[in-house]
Amino acid sequence: MMNNTMSENIAGLYKVKQQLIKKLNNKEAVIGILGLGYVGLPLVLRYSSVTYKVIGFDIDEEKVRALSQAESYIEHISKNTLKIALKQGFLATTDFSRVSECDALIVCVPTPLNKYREPDLSFVIHTMEMIKPFLHKGQVISLESTTYPGTTEEELLPRITSLGLHVGEEIFLVYSPEREDPANSQFTTQTIPKVCGGHSLACLEVGVALYSSIIDTVVPVSSTKVAEMTKLLENIHRAVNIGLVNEMKIVADKMDIDIYEVIRAAATKPFGFTPYYPGPGLGGHCIPIDPFYLTWKAREYDVSTRFIELAGEVNTQMPKWVISKVMNALNEKGKALKNSKILILGVAYKKNVDDTRESPAFKLIELLLAKGALVDYSDPHVPILKKHVHGQTHFQSIDLTAQTLARYDCLLLVTHHDKFDYLFIQKYADIIIDTRGVYQQDLSNVIRA
Repeated sequence: MMNNTMSENIAGLYKVKQQLIKKLNNKEAVIGILGLGYVGLPLVLRYSSVTYKVIGFDIDEEKVRALSQAESYIEHISKNTLKIALKQGFLATTDFSRVSECDALIVCVPTPLNKYREPDLSFVIHTMEMIKPFLHKGQVISLESTTYPGTTEEELLPRITSLGLHVGEEIFLVYSPEREDPANSQFTTQTIPKVCGGHSLACLEVGVALYSSIIDTVVPVSSTKVAEMTKLLENIHRAVNIGLVNEMKIVADKMDIDIYEVIRAAATKPFGFTPYYPGPGLGGHCIPIDPFYLTWKAREYDVSTRFIELAGEVNTQMPKWVISKVMNALNEKGKALKNSKILILGVAYKKNVDDTRESPAFKLIELLLAKGALVDYSDPHVPILKKHVHGQTHFQSIDLTAQTLARYDCLLLVTHHDKFDYLFIQKYADIIIDTRGVYQQDLSNVIRA
């Protein structure tokens, strides 16, 4: 039988969990969001909209200043939405000591690759080191950054337990991968189901309570590793299928077959087929990166992920294939790529957003500049591009007029924004290399790539 002291300790630990869940359910908890980018800021707004007190943390002083003045740096988030959040009590700060005021801490920092295409967890680790002095009993910590299976247990757990806190009893740890799709009005932070895995069953209970008040459907899984692997599977599934259709595009092109007509026909099958579409290469913060997280971790278990790596090779080579189409089109006009004027249409990684992370446009610009082409871009969502590309660090979007379009030897359509007037562009352009299948009919100055 348990003695009275042991019984009291167990009851006390149970009380910590129940009090935290009660605060979360009653919206009395203070929510801390660490990282105020494309993932963190929508979470801030969602929690704020249902009356939670929210503190947003970021090391970028300019971001904090902008948010404090209701200035949005993300196109699809309006100034008015930020004003409402500020009135509700939202506070943006660079003062990480205020972590001590929070009941819940959600980590939404980048997890890029290093120059060797290996996982770079420096942002996650640095964030944990910054908040560690201010962690205390009665808090829940959730990691949302995409990463390899085991990160939560290998990197976050030891840093928390080093403080003498018992995870699952005094403090709680979960992993819940972000599923943001910027500017997608059909699926929002509220309506996209949320996967959540806990370090223990008690951690999972707290994690479900953390998200249930802002997400319509929370999907509990048995561990943080399962949740981490779930995120990778979702994005590797897309990367592999895009690699397949990109390879088929190259084969179809050699056979003089329209791959988009093939996809449309195949998509009429009501079962067993999901349409994926080719492009100039992968973009975004997840799909070009996530497969490398799993292949890197798999090597620790002496497993070769050949299928995933092959798809990565195909997708990585797509920009070079597109450039070959540009060169061939110019050759047909008796022009060399060197000193030709090329206009990139769209530098965002996907249509109708201002997000340029890992956009294939950068690789295309780099390849064109390396071959001596003169490159400009036009993107209604990205007026200024401050990025180091082959020695150039500042680009400005070109307005599309009849005169400007006629100036270029070739237009390279990379991102198919709805704001582009494609009939107008086609009317005044000399050559268009269409990497997105926008122009479905045969046109003398349009070449599909």
